[in-house]
Amino acid sequence: MSDVEVLISTTSPDVPVPSYAHPGDAGADITTRIDVELAPGQRQTVPTGVCIALPAGYVALVHPRSGLAAKQGVTIVNAPGTVDAGYRGEISVTLLNTDPEHTVRLAKGDRIAQLVIQRVERAAFVTVETLPGSHRGEGGFGSTGVSGA
Repeated sequence: MSDVEVLISTTSPDVPVPSYAHPGDAGADITTRIDVELAPGQRQTVPTGVCIALPAGYVALVHPRSGLAAKQGVTIVNAPGTVDAGYRGEISVTLLNTDPEHTVRLAKGDRIAQLVIQRVERAAFVTVETLPGSHRGEGGFGSTGVSGA
């Protein structure tokens, strides 16, 4: 497996470049470039100071950090967020404090999300009168036998 080259710039010299915590990690940590305070139930779009240029055929997906979610109840509202190959602006992350009682405070430089770079295919959408059948058919939510018990 070879690395894909992603060009990066930051809004200021003190913004950390995304980095992988461990060999083999899929997500590179990205940080907040400002101090953030999230009251219970509050959401805020948080700037990271990171701008990237992806090659055509790639996407950056912004995922929540599992530790932040488990320990403080912080998640990402539109997870995963999508950074298209043509976007050149600063990546921001809309965080949500799901804790019903405690305010969460994040300091500038704290890791707030993970950036996962993936190859993508573009679809050629073809309009048809009817779709071919399948085993699942039109079964949607709960169609695999999940009970309400």
